Amino acid sequence: AEGLNLCTSGSATSCEECLLIHPKCAWCSKEDFGSTKSITSRCDFLQNLIANGCAGAIENPSSSISVVRNVPLSSKGSGQTHLDVTQITPQKVALNLRPGDRTSFRVQVRQVEDYPVDLYYLMDLSLSMNDDLDNIRNLGTKLAEEMRKLTSNFRLGFGSFVDKNISPFSYTAPRYQNNPCIGYKLFPSCVPSFGFRHLLSLTDKVDRFNEEVRKQKVSRNRDAPEGGFDAILQAAVCKEKIGWRKEASHLLVFTTDDVPHIALDGKLGGLVQPHDGQCHLNEANEYSASSQLDYPSLALLGEKLAENNIHLIFAVTKSHYILYKNFTTLIPGTTVEILHKDSKNIIELIVKAYNSIRSKVELTVWDSPEDIGLTFTATCQDGLSYPGLRKCGDLKIGDTVSFEVAVEARSCPAEDTSHTFTIKPAGFRDTLEVAVTYSCLCGCTGHAAPASGKCSGNGTYTCGLCECDPGYLGARCECEEGASGDLHHALCREADGKPLCSGRGECSCNQCLCYESEFGNIYGPFCECDDFSCARYKGVLCSGHGECHCGECKCHAGYIGDNCNCSTEMDSCVSSDGQMCSGRGACVCGKCQCTEPGAFGETCEKCPTCPGVCSTKRDCIECKLFNSGRLADNQTCQKHCKDEIITTVDVLETDDPNVILCAYPVNNCVMKFTYLELPSGKSNLTVLKEPACSSAPSAVTIVLAVIGSVVLIGIILLALWKLLVTIHDRREFDRFQSERSRARYEMASNPLYRKPISTHNVEFTFNKLNKSYNGTVD
Repeated sequence: AEGLNLCTSGSATSCEECLLIHPKCAWCSKEDFGSTKSITSRCDFLQNLIANGCAGAIENPSSSISVVRNVPLSSKGSGQTHLDVTQITPQKVALNLRPGDRTSFRVQVRQVEDYPVDLYYLMDLSLSMNDDLDNIRNLGTKLAEEMRKLTSNFRLGFGSFVDKNISPFSYTAPRYQNNPCIGYKLFPSCVPSFGFRHLLSLTDKVDRFNEEVRKQKVSRNRDAPEGGFDAILQAAVCKEKIGWRKEASHLLVFTTDDVPHIALDGKLGGLVQPHDGQCHLNEANEYSASSQLDYPSLALLGEKLAENNIHLIFAVTKSHYILYKNFTTLIPGTTVEILHKDSKNIIELIVKAYNSIRSKVELTVWDSPEDIGLTFTATCQDGLSYPGLRKCGDLKIGDTVSFEVAVEARSCPAEDTSHTFTIKPAGFRDTLEVAVTYSCLCGCTGHAAPASGKCSGNGTYTCGLCECDPGYLGARCECEEGASGDLHHALCREADGKPLCSGRGECSCNQCLCYESEFGNIYGPFCECDDFSCARYKGVLCSGHGECHCGECKCHAGYIGDNCNCSTEMDSCVSSDGQMCSGRGACVCGKCQCTEPGAFGETCEKCPTCPGVCSTKRDCIECKLFNSGRLADNQTCQKHCKDEIITTVDVLETDDPNVILCAYPVNNCVMKFTYLELPSGKSNLTVLKEPACSSAPSAVTIVLAVIGSVVLIGIILLALWKLLVTIHDRREFDRFQSERSRARYEMASNPLYRKPISTHNVEFTFNKLNKSYNGTVD
């Protein structure tokens, strides 16, 4: 529909205005194009202009990019001059940007092998570090041996600090001038306090480092905090005296066992002048402005460290680890490691920090103009693209990563304006210079004809239109101001039946003169548009992320939606494990909308009922309490575990039904902890102080246990058999007794007994004495 045409609805009255409406809008400079009723029809999409007969007279510039310098990436660092080592490509590009027309280019970064390393060891020499000083007297030799496994070109330097030698930071009474330890029974002799002392410039002669360390003695200051930030700044900005090489990686190791003084602390000693960020080392290589300038701020430290490509490594005792870890989030490019109280682990600490630094690449932008929008898409070692990310981790030396950089100009600056900004991997000396010019003028503007006959001699003809002189109006400047009448009103109505100039202006010579409004600008050929009637978000027009054009928000790069409140950046949706919304939701308008039941949090990382929650919390416990595990990188741990409240106990309480019990193996033991989500959105993790361990049984114990078990089972089976037999016998005997009691035998006659004599009766007849007898014979 016509109302959806951004170009025609923008009501552009010149070629330059047309180009600003949308990057796809083009302008027709043909003289006889269109009709007098549709001035804005000259501004339209390119295909529409061509279809309407304007081929060959179209102004439609586009953004362009040209690579000015593109030296290939190096594969090895040492053995070449610094001009030969290249870790980023290209090195310079030139952009010509049309507002709103996004263009992009690809940047590749590689951590080259065997890159030179300059390491400056900055040590706290306050009294509490005396045992540490004893343990590092041969540090140079041992450290050089370890670092030469990583680079063949290694140099080492040394400096020390205590604190400002003014009250109340140090002992300033006359009796303490030469020995501030007078009267201190535990350590009665020490050297006077000092701010910062540069002792050894960077050198490959590590024996000199050992010699300088052996010469050092500790000092004593009054308050607990130290003046280490003064020393860090001087070590960073005094490049010539320290000896930083342009072609080397710069490491600044800061060792201390206490907290630092920061900006405004100097007011306690009457120091009100802020630090100027300059080098103030005198001929004796001591910090000469210690008693004149305040301590530097964190912002100033971060700026100077970045300017000089220095990686700062905080090596601090465990009791102050959390404080310095918080500093790493405020000072880019810094890491923190736990230092043993006697500094015995300093070599392992430095090597670990160096490997951590070399395992990641993060792009930073310097001096980016406000009207330039930049978006990054990282392609890391896994080959996947991560929109909104400018950092890759888990890299090996020699790995190459790439970033797609999209650039868009939001507006047109003053004529002939150009800008330059720099893209730089954090801690690298290599940079990419980006030069920006703007394509805001039409080519036909250069052919303007003043007092042209095409404009009735009353105006300048340019790009197919007349720009009338003061006092004249009309498409051809044919009318004078004040002319009226129906003759000149026909073209002031958007449609028949609608009011003149939409009721928001006056009609003069067939042109609408729009009223002024306290709310903004009213414009358009019929005064139908304004720049204040667009959708708002929280009372802000177009959410502050777009421009209002004729009732519709034109969003800046990185934002979409009717009111431009929806960010397209996805960086904030990436969880600590690299997944989008922890794999439990979708990223909508730069925020995670959790879809997994029970999941919540900024990146849906909290989910007590989800499988795997224990392993996620385990990572935070390991990195926060033990500085180990997958999130051991300081900034990563601080970022992704900021909502975890961790406490250690002797016995875990599991009575609360909302508490989740978790456990994981640690060196043949089991570490247990409970996990509870608090109403504030934070997580309460309660961890056992020590893992639960059980000693392994001996082989003899196992054999005896098996034998005993077999014997016991045999006895139980025999007893069971005996019991069953006894029960059976008793049942049989009882049955016998029962049957016997029921028998009814006569005592005189036993049916089973027979006498030994048998009796038989025989009947017979015989004659005796001529007498006859009948009877029996016995």
